[in-house]
Amino acid sequence: MTMVGEMWSHLGSTMGTLMLVYTLFKQFFPHHLQDSFEKYFNRIVRFAYPYVEITFDEFTGERMKRSEAYSRIKSYLSDKSTASAKRLKADVVKDSQSAVLSMDYNEEITDEFQGVKVWWSANRILPTTQRISWYPNDDEKKYYRLTVHKRHRELITQSYISHVMMEGKEIATKKRQRKLYSNNPSQNWYGYRRSKWSNVLFEHPATFDTLAMDAKLKEEIKNDLIKFSKGKDYYARIGKAWKRGYLLYGPPGTGKSSMIAAMANLLDYDVYDLELTAVKENTELRRLLLDTSSKSIIVIEDIDCSIDLTGQREKKTEKDGNEDEPSDPVTKRVKEEEKMESKVTLSGLLNCIDGLWSSCGGERIIVFTTNYVEKLDPALIRRGRMDKHIELSYCCFDAFKVFAKNYLEIDSHSLFGEIESLLGETNMTPADVAENLMPKSDFDDVETCLKRLVEALKDAKEEAKKKAEDEARLKAEKEEEKQKQKSVKEEKEQSGKDDKEVKENGVALEAAEVKENGVAH
Repeated sequence: MTMVGEMWSHLGSTMGTLMLVYTLFKQFFPHHLQDSFEKYFNRIVRFAYPYVEITFDEFTGERMKRSEAYSRIKSYLSDKSTASAKRLKADVVKDSQSAVLSMDYNEEITDEFQGVKVWWSANRILPTTQRISWYPNDDEKKYYRLTVHKRHRELITQSYISHVMMEGKEIATKKRQRKLYSNNPSQNWYGYRRSKWSNVLFEHPATFDTLAMDAKLKEEIKNDLIKFSKGKDYYARIGKAWKRGYLLYGPPGTGKSSMIAAMANLLDYDVYDLELTAVKENTELRRLLLDTSSKSIIVIEDIDCSIDLTGQREKKTEKDGNEDEPSDPVTKRVKEEEKMESKVTLSGLLNCIDGLWSSCGGERIIVFTTNYVEKLDPALIRRGRMDKHIELSYCCFDAFKVFAKNYLEIDSHSLFGEIESLLGETNMTPADVAENLMPKSDFDDVETCLKRLVEALKDAKEEAKKKAEDEARLKAEKEEEKQKQKSVKEEKEQSGKDDKEVKENGVALEAAEVKENGVAH
C-alpha cells in the first residue's frame, strides 16, 4: 500500500510539473514557435498513434443547414447507446409518449462491422466567450467522432460509413412522426431552442379513399404521386431536380386542403405550410426552403391572396411614398406596418421553386392552391414549375357516391337517380353536399339525410335560376339603357347637323341678297 501511495504521489507531482511547463510555454513562447512545436509534436503523435479519427459536425454550410450525416448517425446510434452507454441523456420530445435516450457528451460506445471494431463518441465544444443569459449557450459546436485502427481505413471509408448512413435513414423513417410545419417570423429564428419552423403532429384523417371526386381523376393523381416517389434514379438520369409541382384550383369548398392531406398520407410525407406574408424578403424565403426536409410537401395556399406577385407592389409603394405623413398615431402605425410588408418578388419565388436553389434537397412536392387561377402570372404556373394542374370543381355524382358510402354507409338508394339528375343541373360544392348528408342527430336516418340533400339541391337550382333571370333582366336593362343613350346621342348629332345646315343656308341666302342689292345699285 505504501508503494502504491508513493507511486500516485510521484504521478501527481509529474502531472503538476507538466501542467506548469505547458502554461509557461503557452504564455511566454512566441506564437510562431508554438505553432512549429505543435506541428512537429502532432507528427510524432500521428506516427505513434495507430488510429484514424473521422469527425461529423452537426451543421454544415455556415450553419445554414443541419448535416444529414449527423442526423442519420444519431438515429443509427440511438439503440446502441441505450444498450451499452454508461451515461445517457434524456430528451423529452413534444407529443412523444416517452423520453428519447442518447449517449451523453464525452461518452463512448463500440460498434462492430465485418469483424472490425470501431468506437463512436459524442462531443461538443462550448463557446470561448462568456455571456450572461437565462438560457444555455445555443452556439456550442456538437459533433460525433468515429475512431478506427488505421489498417481498416479502406473498409471504414468505403463501406462502413455508407452502411451507417443507410441504416440511420431507415431507422429515422420508421421512428419519425409526421408533422405539420408553419414558418415563424424571422425575428424568432435565433435563440435558445428557436427555429425557422414550428410544428405539430400531422394527424389529418383524409385519404384518397375518403376524397369525394371523379374516380378516374383520383386514380390518375395517385399513380402520378407514386411514380414520383419512386423516381430518384429517373430524375437523376434526365438531369432534373427531384421535385414536382401541383396546382390545385377551383371554387372554395371543393376539397383542395383535403387533397393535400390525402397526398401526404399516401406518401407518408411531412407538410410545410408556407405563409408568404410572414416572409420579409427573398433571402428569408431561400433560408426557409433550405431548412425543409426531404419527403415533404411544401404548400402555399391561396397564392393569389398571399402576396402581390404581379408587379403592382412597386406602383403602390411609389404612390404611398408621395402621400403626406399622417398625424394620427393609429394611422401612422398602420402605414408603418404596410411598409414592413413582405418584399418577396415573383423572381425570388421562381428561383426558389425552379432555379438553382430548388436542387438543394430532393423528394419534395410543391403545391399551390387558388380559387382564381386566371389571376396568377403565367410564368408562375407554367409546366416545369407547376407540372400538374388539377381542377377541383363542383360535386359530381361519383363524388356524391363516395360521400354516401363514407357518411351513410350505403351504395345505392331509390333517391340516387333524382340526386344524379339534380347534380347535373346544379352547382353545389362537395363541402355543401357533405354538410347536408351528415346526420344532425341520433334520429336522422339515411332517408332523412338524402331528402335534406334533395331539398338543398332544389333550393340551389331555384336560386341559380332566379339569379340567372335577374342577371338576364339586368343585362337587358343595361342593353336597353345603352340603346336609349345611343338614340339620344344620334338625335343630338342629327339636330346639330340640321342646325348647321340651316345656319349655312341662312348665311348663303343673306350673301346672295347682298350681292343682288349691290348689282341693282
